[in-house]
Amino acid sequence: SLGLLTVNALTAADGVIIPVAAEFFALRGVALLMQSIEKVQTRINPSLEVYGVLVTMFTHTLHCDEVLQRIYEGKVFHSVISRSIKLPDSTVAAAPITIYAPNHKTAKEYREVARELIAKGIIA
Repeated sequence: SLGLLTVNALTAADGVIIPVAAEFFALRGVALLMQSIEKVQTRINPSLEVYGVLVTMFTHTLHCDEVLQRIYEGKVFHSVISRSIKLPDSTVAAAPITIYAPNHKTAKEYREVARELIAKGIIA
């Protein structure tokens, strides 16, 4: 959503991670979000930083691979989050995937994202 709540969140934030599903229509949403981020940077929060794009719902298909190539033209995390039924299952269980299924591939991928954030000095 690019409404008032998003603008308020961007105004208060130091930085933003943009999750994007590995689908072509999701790329259009990223472009619209980037426009909103640029407006907030220009008018309200000049120190707002885009930490990067996080590819989610990835499967090894030609479509996803093509989307990934287009995304890699910009600032993007090396880690990719795979599509998995365990994610909605963990939501129903009201537990993060790293608690619900700590040894699952997707939990490991999220821990890798956390390691990237630490290595970049974004979080401590």
